[in-house]
Formats: sequence, C-alpha cells, structure tokens
Amino acid sequence: MPDLLAAARRIAADVLAPAAARTDASATLPTANLDALADAGLYALGTSGEPLPEVALAAEIVTAGCAATAFVWMQHIGAAGAVAGREPDALRDAWLEPMRRGERRAGAAFTGGALPGPASLHATRVDGGWRLDGVAPWITGWGHIDIMRTAARTPDDRVVWALVDAREGDGLTVERLRLFALDASATVRGRFEGLVVDDARVLEVAPPPTPPWLVPGTARVHAALSLGVAARCCAAIGPSPLDDELAATREAADAALADPGGAAIVEARAASAELAIRAAAALMAIEGARTVVAGGLPERSAREAHALAVFGLRAPIRAALRERLGAGAAP
Repeated sequence: MPDLLAAARRIAADVLAPAAARTDASATLPTANLDALADAGLYALGTSGEPLPEVALAAEIVTAGCAATAFVWMQHIGAAGAVAGREPDALRDAWLEPMRRGERRAGAAFTGGALPGPASLHATRVDGGWRLDGVAPWITGWGHIDIMRTAARTPDDRVVWALVDAREGDGLTVERLRLFALDASATVRGRFEGLVVDDARVLEVAPPPTPPWLVPGTARVHAALSLGVAARCCAAIGPSPLDDELAATREAADAALADPGGAAIVEARAASAELAIRAAAALMAIEGARTVVAGGLPERSAREAHALAVFGLRAPIRAALRERLGAGAAP
C-alpha cells in the first residue's frame, strides 16, 4: 500500500494538479488522467484487503490533485470492490482482473434503486435475467466507463445489483447534466426502457441497506473527497491552524469506522465537509478580490468544497452539517 500511496502522490503532483484548471473548464476530463491511475495500479485499490483508512487517504491525495478525476475514479473503486467481495465464480473470474488493471472501467448507477424512498429505476424478472425500466439520476464518467454498477428495485422491494454496459441503445439513453463543480466528470442521467440484463451480470439481489444512510466505508470515502479539497487549500495557504484541524478531522474519520452505532461517522462526514468549505473560504479571503475571477485554484476549490459537501448526503449527515453551518436543527 505505501507504494500505491506514493504513486497517488506522484500522479496528483505531476499529472493531475498542473492540468486541473484546464480539466475544470473542459467538457470532460482527459482520459490520460485515468490512464495514469490505471498504469500505477490504482484501479485495483480496495480489491486486495487494503485497510479502508489507506484507501481513503489515496482518495484524498488524488482529490487534492484533481477532484473531477477522483470523482470518476472512485466510482470504479466501489464497483471493483463489490466484484472482489464475491466468492469466486464466473462473473468474478471474467471481470475482476480487467477491472483491477483498469482495462474495464466502471461507474455507478445506483441512486435510482438503492436509496431510501420510492425507487425511480425498477427491475422486473424475465426469462434469464431482469428487465430495467425507469431513471438512474446520476451516472458519473460517461465516455470513460465501460460498465455501471446499477441498482434497480423489484416489486417486492429488493434491490437488483448488476453490471450494465455503459452505452446508449438497447434500452438506454442518457442526458448530460451540467454541474457547477466537477462538470468534467461527465455526469449524466440515464433512462432505461426495457433494457434486459442477463443473470450472468447480476452481482446480487438483496434487501436495501439498513439503515439506508449508514454505509460507513462509503461515508469515509466521501469524507476523504472533502478532505482532499481541504488539504489542497491548506497547502496553498501555508502553515496555519487549519493544518492541525485537517489532521484531527482525518484521524476522527478513521476512528469513526469502529463505532458500531454510526453516529461517529455521521459527524466525521459532516466535519470533513464543513472543514473543506471553511478552508476554501479562508484561501479566498487570503487571496482577495482576484479570486472572484473564474478559473483560479481558490474559486475552483470553493465550488468543489460545496459540491462534495452535498454529494451522497443522507438525512442524518444533512442534519449534522446543517448544525455545523449554523442553521440549527431541522424544523
């Protein structure tokens, strides 16, 4: 793992950060950014039992270099981890090693079926597989991914998790979304109309997560993305009390993984988001009025800090962040 962290630091410093402003202004990030991560073995991260704090630290490092690149890459890490977690079978044998090498790259399309509340993407059993109909509101990395880890809800309220080809046609159309930050991640909305996914591509059919907001590993990685923006701002500011706060917030996020009740990871996620917002605001205050001109590191970091604060937000985390930002408890 130290070699992967060293590789992440090298790529963030030498490849991602120098081009980050151009990437931010582009319609889509350079494929070379993702190729560099794949060539260094970072597409295999999280598939060989690496400790989650180290996976999160790698995500933080890459985010500090280029948040849009990290945003696309981390979708793959989640999907590859799901494939790696299976008992050896035909699906795992066919997909895991190409995913680990970055030859097959994955995105995520699970917000339509796995989140609390009414589903927007539905799965109906058909001969040899499942028919998908409805909408996946968020699919990141379009044009850079080969497959999507997709979640759709069955009539009896189970979730079908499957690997679906990331290409239009045969029952799938996409609409590009314009994001105020991380737009180079090429995020789309997907509409499924009678797309059939074969049983051979199904990862599992299971009840929704319970409680649906508490997947500690996911919340820790989301915190890492915010901490990456905070770390970038701290580096630009120079030595300050924010450095100690960054280290303490990271340590608390790691320690929160041991809390079985989940309250600690909720607070850690909110604390990380708040810190990124404050660090970006501090950098803008230090740099002054010139930061209102689009394209600079402070302005980009401020947009990314706010976008990552609400990414993957669930009700308890939203409430904790609201409190930290001074809005009080929800009515």
